[in-house]
Amino acid sequence: MSLALALTIAGCGGGGGDDSGAAANADGALSIFGTEPENPLIPGATTEAGGGKIIKAMWTGLTSYDPVTSESKNAMAESIDTDDSKVYKVKIKQGWKFHDGTEVKAKNFVDAWNFTAYSPNGQQAASFFEQVQGYKDVNTADPDGPDGPQKAPEPAAKEMSGLKVVDDYNFEITLYEPFAVFPLKFGYNPFFPLPDSFFTDQAAFEKTPIGNGPFKFVSRQPNANVVLQRFEDYKGDDKPKFKDLTVKIYETNEAGYAAVVAGDLDFLDTVPPSALVGAKYQGDLPDRNGSIPYMGNQVITFPLYDPQYQNPDLRKAISLAIDRQEISNKIFEGTRLPADGWVNPAVPGYVKGQCGDLCEFNPTKAKEYLAKSGFTGKISLSTNADGGHKEWMTAVCNSVKNAIGVECTYDPIPTFSETRQKINAKQMTAIFRAGWIADYPSIENFLNQLYRTNASSNDGGYSNPKMDETLARADAAPTVEEADKLYQEAELYLREDMPAIPLWNQTAQYGWSERLGNVRMSAERELDLSTVTVNG
Repeated sequence: MSLALALTIAGCGGGGGDDSGAAANADGALSIFGTEPENPLIPGATTEAGGGKIIKAMWTGLTSYDPVTSESKNAMAESIDTDDSKVYKVKIKQGWKFHDGTEVKAKNFVDAWNFTAYSPNGQQAASFFEQVQGYKDVNTADPDGPDGPQKAPEPAAKEMSGLKVVDDYNFEITLYEPFAVFPLKFGYNPFFPLPDSFFTDQAAFEKTPIGNGPFKFVSRQPNANVVLQRFEDYKGDDKPKFKDLTVKIYETNEAGYAAVVAGDLDFLDTVPPSALVGAKYQGDLPDRNGSIPYMGNQVITFPLYDPQYQNPDLRKAISLAIDRQEISNKIFEGTRLPADGWVNPAVPGYVKGQCGDLCEFNPTKAKEYLAKSGFTGKISLSTNADGGHKEWMTAVCNSVKNAIGVECTYDPIPTFSETRQKINAKQMTAIFRAGWIADYPSIENFLNQLYRTNASSNDGGYSNPKMDETLARADAAPTVEEADKLYQEAELYLREDMPAIPLWNQTAQYGWSERLGNVRMSAERELDLSTVTVNG
């Protein structure tokens, strides 16, 4: 489904907010809502939304994604060529600078990629390079997990053999097998370059990160804000039309909403459910609100390392006990589209109905699966309290309780950062929220990174060798079209195993202050920083 078609289905409009005659101030400042980043601001360590918002503002990759169509297009790359989808020749543009004034060269990409892939460096996005020849030599798995007594074997090498710097502006990438989807990844965080100074003093870099994108780092006050400023020597065609950008951290989404209504915050990317009721946000923010589908979905994931959740019949019972449409109507005023699979409809490669009837509300069938599972305990749902999820997670609990009689409680964790730390440490005992926003426009991103064994964002610990084998065949397909068919086949294993329950495909309701003009939300649920203006 195209984004335009998804917009039609949702009955929603896009962004807006022209300058109403007020002059745009090129030296103006604006503030946006954010959550505390989980890790230091290093591209390869950042796979979550809180840090990702800042990383995307500070860096530009070989490619970028069109804010409206999500089409991948060259950014720092002059050209990306391949004859066989196995060897890629990359030529970068000359004259681009890092924020410290040094020129971005081919080696800065290669060095950054090698750093991220090298497992002792502990970068969360390492697996994005697993198709590169030599990845297996630089990345070894911990045999008993991060908390076990055993340590991962020392890698045989520190650099991937498949990366070769040709000269200052050219490098080559050789993969183990053809992988036609690979260039679509180049606009995502772990593929961004790092300056030479990162490798000489990483601690200094973490205090003052240095990117090559439209904004440079000014300061960071943990749990309060991150301040950025326009980089005047930026060479991209998406240079901002204002000067100062502050990402403000709030304890709750509701607090952020109150701030934008009061004019103390300029942009909020997610209106809380309490303000959706009766379209309250449209009255609070007249002519300063928008609604748009984006390439994201909402799921709840089972911590499969916890014995109580290991029976797939229990997981199917819970899915069948959730009345997605009623929750969308009552909590979200009908702005969410009940999911029929694990891939968002706006994503290339999506196919309808992959979840079958297991994503339909059916209490009778849910009770049958529950009886087969033999489960007699209680369940808990959990996520971060600062994200505006209380109403819908409580509604999911109530739906399960009413449909199958299983006691269900909502047990929030104070912050997004704390939640991610518990998830990454495999310490969750509750079923947890695991919403996903596409890193790049491909069905592959909704499967490989989330459900392949030991993948970077496989938070529940799911593993199915048959699915892994199908995904591997999809990766090696000679064309994107052939690959997509195999990814669709792999998705059906999720129907059999239900490691995560699809809830709905996302739309974003957002709002802004009177100070902003030309407001536009991207398909990745980000404010388009290249079009927005500060008026007056």
